[in-house]
Amino acid sequence: MNMNQLVTMLTRMVSNRLLNWGIRRMNAPKSGERQTPQQRSREKAAREAVKRARQAARITRRLR
Repeated sequence: MNMNQLVTMLTRMVSNRLLNWGIRRMNAPKSGERQTPQQRSREKAAREAVKRARQAARITRRLR
């Protein structure tokens, strides 16, 4: 691995983390604000989707 690849990889990792942090922060509930039932159901569906994605990733790692 040369220096250019190393710098590119590190830059990509940092930018992805910053982007994810910003998205989570933007979508986070504000303090003292109550959730609507639609928000609760959307968050529950998102958690279930993440759970299924992690499970699929585990299964595909086992298949390799």
